[in-house]
Amino acid sequence: MHNSIPDYTLNNGVTIPEIGFGTWQTPDGATAVLAVKSALENGYRHIDTAAIYGNEKSIGQAIVDSGIDRKELFITSKLWNSERGYESTLKAFEKTLSDLQTDYLDLYLIHWPANAKQFSDWRQKNADTWRAFEKLYQDGKIKAIGLSNFMVHHLEALLETATVKPVINQIEYHPGYLQAEVVAFCKANDILIEAWSPLGTGKMLNDPTLLEIASNYNVSVAQLCIRWCLQNGTLPLPKSVTPERIKQNLNVYHFEISESDMKRIDALPYIGGSGLLPDEVEF
Repeated sequence: MHNSIPDYTLNNGVTIPEIGFGTWQTPDGATAVLAVKSALENGYRHIDTAAIYGNEKSIGQAIVDSGIDRKELFITSKLWNSERGYESTLKAFEKTLSDLQTDYLDLYLIHWPANAKQFSDWRQKNADTWRAFEKLYQDGKIKAIGLSNFMVHHLEALLETATVKPVINQIEYHPGYLQAEVVAFCKANDILIEAWSPLGTGKMLNDPTLLEIASNYNVSVAQLCIRWCLQNGTLPLPKSVTPERIKQNLNVYHFEISESDMKRIDALPYIGGSGLLPDEVEF
């Protein structure tokens, strides 16, 4: 049975399935092939990867093996930090296409903003990279272009020179880590928030409050977190390599979290995340 997942409509009119399958930390080779095949068999049509994950070839293989029409799929990848800049972005994009065995991407993201800690000319670096994204978009090689891990000041700087507005900002987002400032900025600018690590770290899945609320709905904490993302208007990208969990993570349409429970989840303190801060990272 294939779940039909509802869509969000991006600010350029492109539609995107409102739950995606994340592949961060999914090792290349058989593990990645089987995880993506399992996701596709269970009804996912939106696959999120990145050059730095080192698994694009396996994901490409799984997609080809699935026999699913490319037009039915929504494939996202991301440009790694070492490839920033106009020419190097164009080159990196071609390698991603070739590894994924496709002739276009549905969405391409700048993986991390160049930050002031590493670069005095961080604004220029991000602008040059974005210019290459705009070219690929105008050439029809990408259906939509966006960002990842951009905070408000990175966004404001980019929007000063951008001729195409980003459609998405993919940030770490989960109970206990709401990043309210950047979320509000993106909503005001019609930029959809995608939630990476929507299940936080393992610690979150054992949080007593989340366990208690989840048990009231007879769902797992993972299902609760995914549903919470959707009810907050964000697009969750849960990842798993276990077929049973992959299936379960899509099964979030039979319940609705009450307003009072949403407030309880929203109010949770920080209960574990990656600790990666866009202004502090040195990679």
